Amino acid sequence: MEAYAVVEAGGVQCRVTVGAVIEVNRMAGEPGADIELTGVLALNTGDELKIGMPTVEGAKVVATVLGHKRGDKLINFRKNRRKGYERRVGHRQELTVLKIKSIA
Repeated sequence: MEAYAVVEAGGVQCRVTVGAVIEVNRMAGEPGADIELTGVLALNTGDELKIGMPTVEGAKVVATVLGHKRGDKLINFRKNRRKGYERRVGHRQELTVLKIKSIA
């Protein structure tokens, strides 16, 4: 079985393997820089599963920042019927694209 980890990065929890590319909420770091994710919630080494309470001690995931981007536009629309009230608001989330280098 392939090694994987469940990490908390940018406020979201992701199941990652080596070489995986994930999108998380905007994190500090220049494109090309390495980031250590120490919020490892679970770690599977291939033959052993370690579950943290709340994190696994000494475990870390190293990721490379591929770049920053903005997510798809979401439209929030409100309307009160028969009152002539309409409100439309758009939102685009700031994202960071990470590539997982190693799980230790």
